[in-house]
Amino acid sequence: MSEVEGDKIERPSGRGPLREVAGLFLKLGFIAFGGPAAHIALMHEEIVRRRRWVTDQHFLDLLGATNLIPGPNSTEMAIHLGFVRAGWRGLIAAGTLFILPAMLIVLALAWVYAEFGSTPQATWLLYGIKPVIIAIVTQALLGLRKAAVKGPLTGVVGAAALGLYLLGVNELALLFGGALLVMAAQNGRRLWAKGVAASLVPGLPLPLSGLVGALSAGAAPFSLTTLFLIFLKIGAVLYGSGYVLLAFLRGDFVERLGWLTDQQLLDAIAIGQFTPGPVFTTATFIGYLLGGFPGAVLATIGIFLPSFIFVAACNPCIPMIRRSPWASGLLDGVNVAALGLMAAVAIELGRAAIVDGLTIGIGLVAGILLIRFKVNSVWLLAGGSAVGVVWRVLLPG
Repeated sequence: MSEVEGDKIERPSGRGPLREVAGLFLKLGFIAFGGPAAHIALMHEEIVRRRRWVTDQHFLDLLGATNLIPGPNSTEMAIHLGFVRAGWRGLIAAGTLFILPAMLIVLALAWVYAEFGSTPQATWLLYGIKPVIIAIVTQALLGLRKAAVKGPLTGVVGAAALGLYLLGVNELALLFGGALLVMAAQNGRRLWAKGVAASLVPGLPLPLSGLVGALSAGAAPFSLTTLFLIFLKIGAVLYGSGYVLLAFLRGDFVERLGWLTDQQLLDAIAIGQFTPGPVFTTATFIGYLLGGFPGAVLATIGIFLPSFIFVAACNPCIPMIRRSPWASGLLDGVNVAALGLMAAVAIELGRAAIVDGLTIGIGLVAGILLIRFKVNSVWLLAGGSAVGVVWRVLLPG
């Protein structure tokens, strides 16, 4: 019997105190630069490698589940992991405290933007942080590879996902295509005999379709209620990257309602990209521009609330999915495709992060310290940012 069958389903190492969960995710909320791939890599290092709250397989299963539901993947991972460690209170604390630092930073930047018409630059800080992020993502990929690649089939699927994503194929098509391919290959005879429908665990509902249609009717005057409902809709149906978020925001706030200009929207996305934490805190920036502090709070709650609901609904199903021969194949396929996408994103991030000799050196040193000497990523991020600031001060321009 394998490690994922019967009673040997991968389980957390045990429940912990709420303050332990709260402290970790508050810290991650302040240091999680670099987008979802980097956030997930940081969680893997802190939770799997350093604290051993869950195993690699359990972590991958949670990651696979987040890819099957709408919403920001790294935030949903935080919510999942908080629930695994400290139950319902951990679910709320982990998600809220992972979001809170980014929300407060974005709120401050939104105030500066509204008052002075520009945003502070963080290029010096990010110059040294980005190579460290690449090292952290690489370390996470190496750690998760053994659990995700279980044989030639999953290896090929992961490599194909990486290559096809770099060629421009949609990430959702790769995730679901990889999942179905692995499930069908692993369970071909049973699927042929019993039909695909009998093999699937009952799916999670994707609600608010009526709300989506209702909001499409539009309303020109500004309303806090409409603002909240639009972000609730986006949080409930959005799959994909920050670029997909940009398309949703532009369709609602620029084209349909006319509440924002294209430049304001691009500035909002930029703020979400270079601040730590989830890029969905772009909603905080837009909410403040349109409705002040109440608008910022409502927009943030609206876009993140569906993630808490979806995770609460699907987390208890993950052990059942893993125990099912058919659904387990589906999860294996999603896991290895997600790992391939994570590797592809790391390559793309690397092109932007590794730009000269110094950034190559920062990345190599960070990788050695992380992988060989297991130095805490917090110190590496702090060191990278310090090197970036000092270098830019010594050699301005």
